[in-house]
Amino acid sequence: QVQLVESGGGLVQAGGSLRLSCVASRRTLSPYAVGWFRQAPGKEREFVARIGWTGNTVYADSVKGRFTISRDNAKNTVYLQMNSLKSEDTAVYYCAADFSGSSWSGWGQGTQVTVSS
Repeated sequence: QVQLVESGGGLVQAGGSLRLSCVASRRTLSPYAVGWFRQAPGKEREFVARIGWTGNTVYADSVKGRFTISRDNAKNTVYLQMNSLKSEDTAVYYCAADFSGSSWSGWGQGTQVTVSS
């Protein structure tokens, strides 16, 4: 079973930036859509952004204009650039891939993002 690995989280002040990375070690990501999700304490996991195999992108309204998802197929990596961070962005961030064409899978352990106000 393929598992993706997230990294790049940390503690940052409001207004700051972080870049998260999502890597798959045993499967090529380039033919698949990859998504970023997040889960804040006491809340359900929510969609943040996705990037298709063609590079098309979709964002949640809450992050539109602040976050950018991108992919580097040569590095088999998908990134989430997060700018103008807010305290409400505090969460564990996960990535997943649509290997089957119908559902997200390959969930990793996540990476913690904490934004201090």
